[in-house]
Amino acid sequence: NEIKQFNIPDGTGGVNPGDRRSIYYLISAIKPTSVLEIGTHIGASTIHIAYAINKHTDKNAKVTTVDIVDVNSHAEKPWLKHGTTYSPIEMVDKLGCKSLVEFITDTSLNFAANCQRTFDFIFLDGDHSAATVYQEVPVALNMLKQNGVILLHDYFPNMKPLWTDGSVIPGPYLAIERLRREGLNVTVLPLGKLPWPTKLQSNVTSLALLLRND
Repeated sequence: NEIKQFNIPDGTGGVNPGDRRSIYYLISAIKPTSVLEIGTHIGASTIHIAYAINKHTDKNAKVTTVDIVDVNSHAEKPWLKHGTTYSPIEMVDKLGCKSLVEFITDTSLNFAANCQRTFDFIFLDGDHSAATVYQEVPVALNMLKQNGVILLHDYFPNMKPLWTDGSVIPGPYLAIERLRREGLNVTVLPLGKLPWPTKLQSNVTSLALLLRND
């Protein structure tokens, strides 16, 4: 499809190709009209979100993507360091989605403290430390519309490795467990195995949906 023209490499610290595909299908199915992404990075997930919205959702829908780095800086060109040819804003422009996407340079918590809007879909993929995710989840829930969903990246249930390399990113799991012990009434649904490849010759994903129980 049109996204393949960008040849976004794997192993750049962003979401792997299988996860990008999952995000595209989730957005296509849920059809949110307001999306918040925390952690733009090179824009791999951003363009899949925007493209899905452009194809399957109301044309007045909006994607707000937040990163502590100016991901479109022509002085720094951070995308080149990760092997991509185009900046995130150039890619959404080439896909005809530029009007849908708002890029913000800020921390997640500072953005949330000053945000007056609510969102149907929030993708948390910024700082993965337990301390930050512990703070991000409650404020994300406050910004979430009644039937909205939060998507977590790098969620390792019970802190067990998902892939053969044995790596674990503990922060999101530890943060959620602490919040649940403290009374946060949420359910986490790991997406588990997907019908297509993700990484390291597997089809396992670290994506997980976070849903309110009330």
